[in-house]
Amino acid sequence: MVSNSGISFSGLGSGLDTNAIVSQLMAVERIPINALQGRKGTEQRRLDLVGQLGDLVKTLQEKAEDLSSPAEFYAYAASISDESVAAVTAGSTAEPGSHSLDVQRLAGTDRWAFDAVSARDVDLTDTAGQQVSFSVGTTNYSLTVDPEASTLDEIASQINQMAPDDVSASVVNTGTESNPSYQLVLTSEKSGEEGRITDLFSDISGASESLAVTWASPDLNGESQSANNVTVGNDALATINGLQVRRSDNTFTGVIEGVTLDLRSTTPTGPVSISIDPDREAVRGKIDSFVTAYNAAMEFMNTQSSFTPADGDDGAGETGGLLFGDSLLSNVRRSLQRSLFDVDVNTVANDTEGYSTLSLVGIDQAQDGTLSVDSAVFDEKFTGNLESLMDLFADTDGFDNGGALANTPGYYTDTTADTGLMNKLVREVDQMFGDLASLDGVEVQGIFDLREDAIRKSIERYEDRIERRESRLGKYEETLILRFARLEELLGGLNAQGTALNSMLG
Repeated sequence: MVSNSGISFSGLGSGLDTNAIVSQLMAVERIPINALQGRKGTEQRRLDLVGQLGDLVKTLQEKAEDLSSPAEFYAYAASISDESVAAVTAGSTAEPGSHSLDVQRLAGTDRWAFDAVSARDVDLTDTAGQQVSFSVGTTNYSLTVDPEASTLDEIASQINQMAPDDVSASVVNTGTESNPSYQLVLTSEKSGEEGRITDLFSDISGASESLAVTWASPDLNGESQSANNVTVGNDALATINGLQVRRSDNTFTGVIEGVTLDLRSTTPTGPVSISIDPDREAVRGKIDSFVTAYNAAMEFMNTQSSFTPADGDDGAGETGGLLFGDSLLSNVRRSLQRSLFDVDVNTVANDTEGYSTLSLVGIDQAQDGTLSVDSAVFDEKFTGNLESLMDLFADTDGFDNGGALANTPGYYTDTTADTGLMNKLVREVDQMFGDLASLDGVEVQGIFDLREDAIRKSIERYEDRIERRESRLGKYEETLILRFARLEELLGGLNAQGTALNSMLG
């Protein structure tokens, strides 16, 4: 029936399943929309694949940056003849060589223990105005003790609140459990002479016990001159390459270029030797990481560039990467290979040692564009002339484009004598991404941004077409429902008339 409240039909008047008919007609009309949605989904997958390739190329750029300067390329391993004396760490600025280390004294932390008392939870004084005072560096501290809060624990807590950055106060039982002997211990928060606790004083005393301490400055050799000074805050002293050096703690930097020494013990039997040597494993690790990243990008592009023809005329069995034929793949491939393998002919001709190309140092390119490392050749080149090996990968004289304008061919071209393969690759990748500097008000995009924008616009066009067809389909469905509802009314009326005539004739 047709009513003001809506349209409905049951098929009772015609005997037809009108709901099923409308559903099937709508399914036929929806076929073009489903096709558009499939194409939109394909474009979305293409966009995702472009993003995956971009991530792989960015990862490759990061690995290239790890080899793009002498400081990044070089890696050194440090060794010491006696590891119980010190731990030695070499940084990227270290230089190969041998050194001597003689440790006369380790750094100490100043620590004072007040005279012992028999109880930690009994007030030590009943007289107001009594004090504990001390200094650390140029800072003076003075605590006036409240007689009602003068137990060892309470005094320790008040000192910690008063001087949290300079000292730490604690209560230690130096006796036994059955016969305790409690001492207030004051420990400097900083090692070395700068952290020494000086002018320590206490006049806290009661009827039976007192918080006593005798302060005396250590002698010139750093030896304690007071029984209360249980450890002396001394600087570490070491003779490194014949030069005596002192530090407030046991970590020495800035003495041997790029090397950190963490002292562990003195050297009573004489100096120990330190060696700084090129770390082949670390350099090879960076090379391997770069090769792995490069191959990941190449293998991705190889997969996307693959195509398998159909077995027959019906197209069955035809497969291919979604980016097959996309110019982005060929552009990226050419850029990466150009940065690594387009080497100046004169440079190769003048190379008498064999360090001018990747293949000469053991890094070969296969037919599919992937790289592999010949360990024997690489080790030989590493041992033969590490500086020349580094010079192949890293830029030693910096980048200078000669003032070329942005978005011109020379903007990313290094005009200096030394370029470095990794630096060339880093700049090639820079050109692939992001909005480059504008020239004459015209903004130029990298190839990844251009490709992604093109795919997004294609997706938007599909979405617009789908939306328009969905709108028309909705109106078409309303028309079908209205027509079938009217048909139901008409047939219902005819059936009623036929029934009435049959009754009259009967």
